Amino acid sequence: MEPEEFDSDVLRQFVLAFKKGKLKPIVKSQPVPKNNKGPVKVVVGKTFDTMVMDPKNDVLIEFYAPWCGHCKKLEPVYTELGKKYKNEKNLIIAKMDATANDVTNDRYKVEGFPTIYFAPRDKKNNPIKFEGGDRDLEHLSKFIEEHVIKLSRTKEEL
Repeated sequence: MEPEEFDSDVLRQFVLAFKKGKLKPIVKSQPVPKNNKGPVKVVVGKTFDTMVMDPKNDVLIEFYAPWCGHCKKLEPVYTELGKKYKNEKNLIIAKMDATANDVTNDRYKVEGFPTIYFAPRDKKNNPIKFEGGDRDLEHLSKFIEEHVIKLSRTKEEL
């Protein structure tokens, strides 16, 4: 509840709206990016459901903190990963500042930085956490290719 003015009527209306299930949760979110055409898509609190939970796409998402040294070290590798898969129609490489945005799904637990999940298009509520591998292009690519539903084949592979 974020009323501009607070009195008993405002409180009563809030409680009645709550009982009817008409309240929308307040989600901490940075502004939605105007230009999100880079190789790594930016997810914010308000776009988490439409981008990460979209059943049409596989999504690799990194939850980071701007002050985190490991995250800063990962940034160029993650951008390279985004470039590598930029032509994949149903695969999104994404990142989210977890200090400035709410993660709106409890299955995506962020307990340290960076935290990386793969959200398969057919199992959005069962994301796969990237664990145990080096955070380099080779291991992240292998992780994606292990879990992605289908990658398009390049001319070199044919």
